[in-house]
Amino acid sequence: MAYNFDQTSILVVDDHAPLRTLVQNILRTFGFRIILMAGSADEAFELYCRHAPDIVLTDWIIDNDDGLELTKRIRHSERSPNPYVPVILMTGFSYKERVCYARDLGVTEFLVKPFSSRDLYSRLVQIIERPRQFVKAKAYFGPDRRRSKKGEGRGKRKADKSAKENKESKATQS
Repeated sequence: MAYNFDQTSILVVDDHAPLRTLVQNILRTFGFRIILMAGSADEAFELYCRHAPDIVLTDWIIDNDDGLELTKRIRHSERSPNPYVPVILMTGFSYKERVCYARDLGVTEFLVKPFSSRDLYSRLVQIIERPRQFVKAKAYFGPDRRRSKKGEGRGKRKADKSAKENKESKATQS
């Protein structure tokens, strides 16, 4: 399905100007007209607070800062206009441990470099078609880290509990 992005704003954060320009051009082909650009996490956070974009697309490593620190500021700062904004993290690091670490800091989606325009579009579609509920707990605030396909996972905890009770019941009968 094609989406109309002409009124959707996006903040692109990367310290490499050529990559920012490339991403900007790809986003324009998707129909984005409101594209904010930043070369540092500090500049990005100021733009974010001033313009409250609908989506943030940030690189993991940005000069002396990183996209994860930016994500934490977006999620936790009192100045943040929308701590629920989707954050897509561009990264060359796809190791499970690193992905889990970033996810635990509140990243919504990942875009592994090198990526194609199709890859970027699929992450945007994922945000639109399968928005993730947010969780606010003592040690975590961000998008629900669990993923399930339609129909999967419904009642799973109940089924797990029943299986455990049956197993315990059999053990006490022995």
